[in-house]
Amino acid sequence: MSALAERWNLDERRFSWLYGEKHSEERVTFDEKTGFWNVHTYADALHVLNSPHVFSSGTGRLIPERSEFDEGTITQLDPPRHTALRKLVSSAFSPRAINDLEPRVHAIVDHLLDKLAGAREFDVATEFAYPLPITLITEMLGVPASDHSVINGWVDQMLSGTTEYSLVDRDGVDEELGDVMAAARHLTDYLRDLVRERRGRSGDDLLTRLTEAEVDGERLTENETVNFANTMLVAGHITTTLLIGSTVLCLDAFPDAQRAVREDRSLVPSLLEESLRYLPPIASAVRVTNSPVELAGTTIGADQMVGVWIPSVNRDEAVFTDPYTFDPARQPNPHLSFGHGIHFCIGAALARREGVIAVNALLDRFPDLRCDPGTPPTFMTSPNLNGVTRLPVVVGQPH
Repeated sequence: MSALAERWNLDERRFSWLYGEKHSEERVTFDEKTGFWNVHTYADALHVLNSPHVFSSGTGRLIPERSEFDEGTITQLDPPRHTALRKLVSSAFSPRAINDLEPRVHAIVDHLLDKLAGAREFDVATEFAYPLPITLITEMLGVPASDHSVINGWVDQMLSGTTEYSLVDRDGVDEELGDVMAAARHLTDYLRDLVRERRGRSGDDLLTRLTEAEVDGERLTENETVNFANTMLVAGHITTTLLIGSTVLCLDAFPDAQRAVREDRSLVPSLLEESLRYLPPIASAVRVTNSPVELAGTTIGADQMVGVWIPSVNRDEAVFTDPYTFDPARQPNPHLSFGHGIHFCIGAALARREGVIAVNALLDRFPDLRCDPGTPPTFMTSPNLNGVTRLPVVVGQPH
């Protein structure tokens, strides 16, 4: 049993993979409650994620309720449109661009931790892990800092679902989806106003660049620009937020790992990779079949939802030695927590850089950093998100 799962008494059904439960011998299973096909092995996951002509990212066609947000949403697009739109922002996440951003990341980290100077306890999630990436991505987009709190409220509502999405059992799904769509509409309306303000203005922020961008000689539509920006805003911070919080959780749950990392800081990058593998921020990558396909000896029809279950894939014993052990020095560690193929997370390198800087700063400033045993963390309620929304910690005297 995982020390992390046991300590915080996590739900054994939802977090079965943290309790060391081995999955079915079946590589592909069908969930009659949700209507989804589930992929559990690494090789099959790679096949799904690397075959967009068969396994489309356009899952919105089976969820008509959210169709208004699909135009320009890069995670819902297949080639060639996906390729063209991704190129519009790829330079903002190039190695050179990330190197240029590093001083700003250090400055944000120092500012946040300076505010905690002298504190003996604080909330890592709300006071550090959330404001760091949201500050950076909003600055990159050109969103005013004064609007962070209202954006935070909308994003929290979008990500605070509790019901597993189902194509079959609609009990609770429609009401919850309506609440999510309402919050998403607030955020896209806000971004739409910013897009209209940016038209015709000079600037180097991503939002301005999107309003000026052309694909095949044509400007993006307003909906494409808004939905693209919305995806970047939400995806651009949630993974990093959850990664930082989960890394602190794991260091607390596995004291030997914390000692090893404190003694050898060169382990911090591999520590973050193991945190991503062990507690992946996004639980599943979902695709829809364009045509009937055979996968692991199972025939899946057209227009079927297929979910690649990342926690299971990241524990495939054919790929990972002792997969239920948390090993901050694990090498190699080809986890799929950032996806794979054409939809590999465009901001993965930036998230990793933020994570390294953030975790090193926490270790530098707090030689004794541990979760507050009297105030348990609050975990994400969405079945597709893993991590914490609140993580109270207690510390020794800060440096």
